[in-house]
Amino acid sequence: MSGRKQLPKLAIIKELELILDSCTLELSPVDEVWTNLYIGNVAVAQNRKTLHKLGITHVLNAAHSKQGSIGDQSFYGDTCIYFGIPAEDSDHFDLRQYIKPAADFIHKALKSKDGKVLVHCIMGVSRSATLVLAYLMLRQHLPLRDALRRVVKKRAIYPNRNFLSLLLKLDEQLTLRRRLCPLL
Repeated sequence: MSGRKQLPKLAIIKELELILDSCTLELSPVDEVWTNLYIGNVAVAQNRKTLHKLGITHVLNAAHSKQGSIGDQSFYGDTCIYFGIPAEDSDHFDLRQYIKPAADFIHKALKSKDGKVLVHCIMGVSRSATLVLAYLMLRQHLPLRDALRRVVKKRAIYPNRNFLSLLLKLDEQLTLRRRLCPLL
C-alpha cells in the first residue's frame, strides 16, 4: 500500500523538477524574484556595499550554521535586520519548523517602509529558494507550481527533493484549507 502512495508523490516531484529544469537563466549572485524580495548567495550577503546598493533592509540567512555561514546582527549593525536559520541542504534536514517563522519575517519586512529582503544560503539555490517559495505559497497564496514558475523566470533555483517534498506537503495542506474555508 505505501509503495502505491510513493509512486504518485515521486511522479509529482519529477514534474516539479521539470519546472525547475525549464529555467534557462545562468546562476547569478543575486536576483529579485518578487517585488523587493531577493534570493542570493553568501558572498552577496557579506558584501555591505552590494546590500546598500540594492537597498536591502532585511537579511534572512538560511545557512546559519557552522558548516554554512554564520552571520549575526552585529555584522549588519543598524543597516539591516538579521534572521538566521540553521538549515542544512540535505535529504534528512527537517525545514518544517522554520517555514512559518521565515515567511512571517519576510512578510513583516516587505510590509515595513522601504523594506527589501535578501534571502540567502551558500549558493542561493536550495534552502533560500525553498523558504521564498514557502513564503509565496503562505503569504501570497500561490499554488506551488505557480510559485515555482514565477521564481524560475527570475532565478536559477533547485531545491533538493527533500525540500520539494516538504513544499508539496505544504501545497496539499493549503489547497485543502482553501477548499474547506474558501474565505481564508
